[in-house]
Amino acid sequence: MRIVLVGPPGAGKGTQAAFLAKNLKIPHISTGDLFRANISQGTELGKRAKAYMDDGNLVPDEVTIGMAKDRMAQPDAENGFLLDGFPRNVSQAEALDESLKTDGQKLDAVLDLEVPEDEVVKRIAGRRICRNDSSHVFHVTYSKPKAEGVCDVCGGELYQRGDDKEETVRKRLDVYHRETEPIIDHYKAQGLVVTISALGKVDEVTKRAMDALKGDK
Repeated sequence: MRIVLVGPPGAGKGTQAAFLAKNLKIPHISTGDLFRANISQGTELGKRAKAYMDDGNLVPDEVTIGMAKDRMAQPDAENGFLLDGFPRNVSQAEALDESLKTDGQKLDAVLDLEVPEDEVVKRIAGRRICRNDSSHVFHVTYSKPKAEGVCDVCGGELYQRGDDKEETVRKRLDVYHRETEPIIDHYKAQGLVVTISALGKVDEVTKRAMDALKGDK
């Protein structure tokens, strides 16, 4: 299957993408991984992306599209892939459509993870990270530390990252609504969108997504 995963920040796209890709036996292709791989390998696209990022600018669509095309052309993606973070706007969606059409392929589904905005803010703004080890993550509601402000694992101080503050989260949501959400209508016109609730436990959401994708085949 060839799937695009879409949803607002805090919808759990990365977590669901990993589980879905494993269940469907297709590679999980995320924008972040594409950038890291191309930059670490020193590819021409990676060098261009790094130059923009080092200047604090967004990587242009043409560079992101080029990386995605190269990745989708690799042998492990021959029978499908799950795209996470790409396309991020209608221009990229149109470029993806054209690229797949040229290769005689098409998307099977666009999985839209739906989460109320207040829940997104609650999920992200409630995160607390250990200063000693950023892999130690807690939540003021869903995964409380035994002692407030103290990491259960190493005793380090827990803090809220700047980009997790409510004001910043709401700005990120504004960007999502303005730039990325329109791709849902773009794909609805093609009859590809499958919308599921991303509320509940991780395994519940995964089952919901798998059931919806099976019904879409």
